[in-house]
Parts: sequence; C-alpha cells; structure tokens
Amino acid sequence: MKLLHYLKYFLFHLIGLLALAALLAGGSWISAGFAFIVTLYIAGDALSGDDISTPQLAWGGLLTFQLWLALPLLAAVVFASVWSVCDADLLGVGAKLGALTGYDLLAARAATSLPHHVSGVLLTGLMIGLIGTITGHELTHRTWDPVSLLVGRWLLAFSFDTVFAIEHVYGHHRYVSTEQDPATAPRGRNVYWHVLVSTVRGNLSAWEIEARRLQRQGHSVWSPYNAVIRGHLMSAALVALAWLAGGPLVAGYFMLCGLWGKALLEVVNYMEHYGMVRDPATPVQPRHSWNTNRRLSSWTMFNLTRHSHHHAQGEVPYQDLKPYPDAPMMVGGYLTTIVVAMIPPLWHRLMTPKVLAWDRQYASADERLLAARANRASGMAAFQQQGTGSERAGY
Repeated sequence: MKLLHYLKYFLFHLIGLLALAALLAGGSWISAGFAFIVTLYIAGDALSGDDISTPQLAWGGLLTFQLWLALPLLAAVVFASVWSVCDADLLGVGAKLGALTGYDLLAARAATSLPHHVSGVLLTGLMIGLIGTITGHELTHRTWDPVSLLVGRWLLAFSFDTVFAIEHVYGHHRYVSTEQDPATAPRGRNVYWHVLVSTVRGNLSAWEIEARRLQRQGHSVWSPYNAVIRGHLMSAALVALAWLAGGPLVAGYFMLCGLWGKALLEVVNYMEHYGMVRDPATPVQPRHSWNTNRRLSSWTMFNLTRHSHHHAQGEVPYQDLKPYPDAPMMVGGYLTTIVVAMIPPLWHRLMTPKVLAWDRQYASADERLLAARANRASGMAAFQQQGTGSERAGY
C-alpha cells in the first residue's frame, strides 16, 4: 500500500483545483468554494485524527515533481482569480470553457457582486499561502538543487516574499525561538502586530544576510547578484502582468491577494513558535517548535505539520519527516490553529496554559530563566504571575 503514501500528497493539488473551479464559476460559487475548503480542513482534521506513519518512500523524483507542479497550479489559480475581475475575456478562457461545459462563465462573472469578489481575495490568498508559500518553503530549503530553488522563488513571488528563501533558511533556522528571530512571537504579542513586525524585521534580516554574502564574494549590494532585489523584481513582474490584463484596479486586486497570502505566512510563523524560548547556546531541538500530526493538514501541506522535526533537521525532505508525537502540540490542525490565532482572546485562553506547561515539561534550567523573563515582559497577568512564581522557586 505504499502507493497510497505517494497519492495522498496529490490531495494538495485537488484542493487547488477546487479553488480554480470556484473562481471560474463566479458568483456565489467563489464564496462557497472558500467556505467549503476552510470547513473541509477544520472538520477533516477534527474527524480524521493523526497521521504518525513514517513510510520509506524510494521514488524521490516523483515526490519532487509533485512539488514542482505547484507552480503551474498556482499560476492557473491566480490567472482565474485575475480573470474573474477583468472586463476582457483573457485568452478567451470564458468562451472556450463555456462552449466546452455549457456553463456561461462570462455571464456568471458579470453577475458576481462585491462580497463574492472579497471571497475571491480570501480564497486566492489562501491558495497563495497553501500552494505557494508551503511548497516554496520546502523547495527553497533544497539549496543543492537549482531547479527547486528557482521554482520555489517563483512560488514565493506571488506573496511578495522571495526574501523568505534567504531569511528563513539562513536566519530563522539559526535563531528560532530566540529574541533575534523575527518570526518567533514573544509571549503576549497580538497576532496582527506580529504580522507587521515579523514582515519588517524579516525583510531587514534578509537584506543583511544577503549583503554579507555579497561582501564575501566581492560584489556590490546594488548589483544584479543581489537575490533580494531580483526577488522583488519577480514580484513586480507579476503585478505588471496583472496591470496589463486589466489595469490598475486588477493589479490592486492581485496585490491584495498576494499580501493576504503573505499575512497568512506570518500567522503561521506566529503559531509555530509562539512563546517559545531557547538558550542560544543550545542546538535547536524538536521541543522548540509547536507540532501537529493532524492527518488532512499533513497530507495536503507536505508534512509542514511535522515542524518539530523540520527545525531539528531543516534539510530533511518532507516525506522523511518524523511525527514526534511527544513534541509540544498546537491546538489543532493548521487551518484550525490559524482561525484560533486570528481571534486573540481565544488564542491566549488556549495557548497560555500550553506555554506554561512547556516551561515545566520541556524547558531546560537555563530556558526556565529565559521563560521567567519573557513572562514578566509579556504584559499578561497570567504569565507575569507565573514569572514571579518561577523566581520564587529558584529558576
């Protein structure tokens, strides 16, 4: 039954095709498609339990090809989304598909109201995060494979975040769960503030990392060798294509989709490392990331869910990541945890006990001192009381 372990990752592509169909169908289908996909993830993860299987899969080429397929799939989804707000029938897609299916795509598009276009932004941004960022994350870790790096950077360009390939690989993985890491949210931070702070600090960090690399190689930071500049130009090219397709309003629509996709990445960063502390002298271990083994999330996100192993060994391909069921666990699957994170009172109610339990069960003696300091700085009474108690206990 090893074939099933190859096929299960194609559920990722099925989710993308569902989004594509909803965007082309227009009208209420767009909102229904968005609601269905979110509900599918939340209910599917709740009902399907955990996947802790660790099969040995030999067809590495097929597994990599599944990742590469994300680029044409995302391009198709974004094209359909841009087409849905254009006046022109780009490439004659509406007429051709209408003749093929008997469904009047052009009439449905013309009747699509503003609320459904808002759903289009939410759905497209979700796909940019799911298809683009998650796959780009996996591919840009493969620094030995130039094709995977190129595909990964183009996937990240849709969310204006090609710098992720620099800061995440060479910065985040080095400094995770420390104050030096832009992506690690300290205790008490609001998720919406984190999206802004992590974005700004992440871009600054990527520029500094790239500047040091160029200096070592004897190149000017203002040169074609600068991967930060080249990456932003890739994103600018996508905006220009959207502008050519339908003018400034369509380009603005695409930018909203991309920025929402970028914001989702920062929400994911928030929930993967919230409240964690690590002694910088201690190697990154599975206990320094929040993990989940929910089946649907794992199968449709190339095991991003197994984040504890990923941070312990960042070069391990997704199919070889271990579930680490004893690692600190999120409140649910990825979409479930995203929704919870975006409701700050609910997030803090559920996560504060988990973070304090992490201090007791996972933290080293030195990390308990760091945790006590983080508790005092959190601005939250539940953490500050615990910090005072930790000091009295001699931590």
